[in-house]
Amino acid sequence: MNRKTILYTILMASFIGALGFSFYFYMQASEYESRISQASHTATSLPNYHFVLISEEVDHEYWRLVEAGAKEAATENDVYVEYKGPRNSNPEEQVKLLDMAIATKVDGIIVQALNDEMFTPLINKAVNNGIPVITIDTDVPTSSRLTYIGTDNYQSGHIAGQALIEDTNGEAVVGIITNSFTSVHQQLRVQGFKDAVEDVEGIKIVAIEESNNSRVRAAEKADQLLGEYEEITAFFGTSALDGLGISTSIDAANRQDDIYILAFDTLNETLDLLDQGKINAIVAQEPFQMGYLSVKRMLAILNNQSYQNVYHTNTSIVRQNNLEEYRREVGRTP
Repeated sequence: MNRKTILYTILMASFIGALGFSFYFYMQASEYESRISQASHTATSLPNYHFVLISEEVDHEYWRLVEAGAKEAATENDVYVEYKGPRNSNPEEQVKLLDMAIATKVDGIIVQALNDEMFTPLINKAVNNGIPVITIDTDVPTSSRLTYIGTDNYQSGHIAGQALIEDTNGEAVVGIITNSFTSVHQQLRVQGFKDAVEDVEGIKIVAIEESNNSRVRAAEKADQLLGEYEEITAFFGTSALDGLGISTSIDAANRQDDIYILAFDTLNETLDLLDQGKINAIVAQEPFQMGYLSVKRMLAILNNQSYQNVYHTNTSIVRQNNLEEYRREVGRTP
């Protein structure tokens, strides 16, 4: 293939890619306009505001709880919340969705910001264009975002470390499986955990591995660590799918009785595994509350009302002895 043919092929591929992106952008931008058109023909009043909520992974159970909270607040306040996110965790796609939301001139953007370098320029761009931005679940405090709503991720890791100390009487050899080495909130959880156990002589962290937000990979990494460190007696999974993957690995190895598992996030399956004794404790966040409060705080911003720069939702530890109480509180009885 000569140089001219190669150049032509590259140009054509670039054109097709740009055309596909433009079409996707057009379809996303027209969704709200379609609702406006429908309302004008049915005498339905238009919502007061149009917000976009950008998640890490659109169909993840955790993010569906965030969406449910946001949409409940939206219904109460006559707001249209457009929920978006990549199919699988992908910061590059989240950034594209953020740029689209800016281009369509929505009234407010609620976004999980996985790292400073990628998200700060676009958050600043939105705010400079008069679109308020709230970060949710993961913060970028150096950006122009107006407020953060979500877990204190360092503190949640610290609470996890304290739970491990209490449950193991301060004697454990620990392997950590984390969603991502580069995600700010995952780094904070790991650091909080490390700091909590640092001065406990009987606790040793032997390795930290990355799952890339995959249950299968979390199980593979747990298998790997068990093979490399036979002395491991405990695992800490720092995101929702990590605990599930670790449990799968331990179950397959038939070592449920001698490995302690500390998971993150109260997915229904994770709660069931806790009930069965296959997981020992769970760090519980409040994703529904995060979504609900994000819409309420955005409305406060748009209506020139006072609001907090940072609002941390609660974090707690769920064990078998308080599982039924937790389920009643959050309305998730089996």
